[in-house]
Amino acid sequence: MQTVKFLTAAFIAAFLFAGNCFAEVKEKLTIEQATVFLNGAELHSTGRVALPQGESEVLFTNVAGNVNQQSLTISASNNVVIQSATFQNNYLVAEILSPRARVIKDSIQLIVDGRAGTTNQLTVVNEQINILSQNKQLGGENKGLSVAELSKMLDLVKTKLASLLTEKDRLNALLRKTDERLQLLNLQLDIEQKKDFQPGGQLLVKFFTTAATEADVKVAYVVPNAGWTPSYDLRVDNVKDPVRLFYKANVYQNSGVKWDKVKLILSTGNPNEGAQTPILNPWYLNFYNPITYGQGYTNSINIQSYKSTIASEDLEKMPTRSTEAAAPSTIGQYVSIDNSGINTSFDIDLEYTIPSDGQAHLVAIKEHELPATYRYYAIPKMDKDAFLLAQITKWEDLNLLPATTNIFYEGSFVGQGFIDVRNVKDTMNLSLGRDKKIVIRRERDKELRSTKTIGTNVRETFAYTISVRNTRKEPINLTLVDQLPVSNNSEIVVEDPQSDGAETEETTGMVKWKLTVAPNETQKKKIGFTVKYPKGKSLGL
Repeated sequence: MQTVKFLTAAFIAAFLFAGNCFAEVKEKLTIEQATVFLNGAELHSTGRVALPQGESEVLFTNVAGNVNQQSLTISASNNVVIQSATFQNNYLVAEILSPRARVIKDSIQLIVDGRAGTTNQLTVVNEQINILSQNKQLGGENKGLSVAELSKMLDLVKTKLASLLTEKDRLNALLRKTDERLQLLNLQLDIEQKKDFQPGGQLLVKFFTTAATEADVKVAYVVPNAGWTPSYDLRVDNVKDPVRLFYKANVYQNSGVKWDKVKLILSTGNPNEGAQTPILNPWYLNFYNPITYGQGYTNSINIQSYKSTIASEDLEKMPTRSTEAAAPSTIGQYVSIDNSGINTSFDIDLEYTIPSDGQAHLVAIKEHELPATYRYYAIPKMDKDAFLLAQITKWEDLNLLPATTNIFYEGSFVGQGFIDVRNVKDTMNLSLGRDKKIVIRRERDKELRSTKTIGTNVRETFAYTISVRNTRKEPINLTLVDQLPVSNNSEIVVEDPQSDGAETEETTGMVKWKLTVAPNETQKKKIGFTVKYPKGKSLGL
């Protein structure tokens, strides 16, 4: 029966040692799976080694750099014992450049080589020009040449010299452009080299076996320089259809190794938060004793408080350049969701390649069709446009995280929004953006506008007309919101409030109409009030 010897992190830590790693045998590990947390990732690699009897060392490559050594676990088959293991970053010059920096450096070298050839051509042209110039002078001094021969020679010199001068100008222009390009590339290389690029590492493992054998090795460890952030696409073709929500992830990693065709698991957990339950210590109070001027500085503490450490939210913002992902319309069949534990994980069966460049790479997770009730919402005092809202219930099972949304309505991108599930109760309101086909105007009624002085007070009357026109081909439901002023000053009195049948909140002054507007119909609502205040003062309305 095959046995597996398992090396725990505590056992490995006892055998860690510094210095360069040397081993007669080198093997490349294959990264099979990456469990990506909101901050950090756990990499699972496999390899196969041929081991002689007794002790032997194997240097494994294709290992991430700057790993959490306490998280390391190694197992081997065929009764092979793992005696020790050591991580070490690989700081070879060729390895510490990011892929982007290496491309730029290679481009610089190619241009430098080409520039050398251009410089050689320019040298040859200058020599030819010098020879022609000398021949022209010698020809002018030679009295034995006939006029025809001298004229022929001068024409030849003229033609050839003109061609060479043109070539010289071309080569000089080419050198100028080359130097400009080199300057830009060197600036970009300098920027790339200053970025926090993580070089790859290597893992030296000491094995022991009682007989020569081959063993399958499994290695797992956690790296900090990786993570994912959620994002969503909301698509609504028309208000008769459900909302289509595409759940996506922007995955990034700078672990020092390329994740080449790996199985991805996206987890909402965060191993960096720690697993220890916080302890709440006593919070002691004492009287405050102010420092009297002239007494000098004292180092006394009058209020002592011991507060507990609370874990931070599992949400951090990351870089945004995306790569192509699997088609959202079919991604659902490749993703399984496990929310049976403390955290939710998305198990993606499709293989993904994520380079170690620190950039965000788009991964499609899941698509949902959400039945929704649509309603327009407008506050013309603040904004003249109507906003379309999709009201969604039973969203709790979607395992959503707070994230930015890209909103598409009727096939067009209308803008970005934000889903914050922490502040949503039974109904989630998703804003789908402005609808320019709903025309709203809010105008002050000049006929009802008046200002009168009665005794020591001024009575000023305000009235507004709000018109809503629906230019769509279907009726719309619209919540129209405005407000009446509320006074917190006894000298300011609001009188004769008019809200044209709207629902009114007395404490806030908010008025609300729920309208159904037919196609090509225009509805009007009025709001008005009178304010009485002392003469000689201004309200600024």
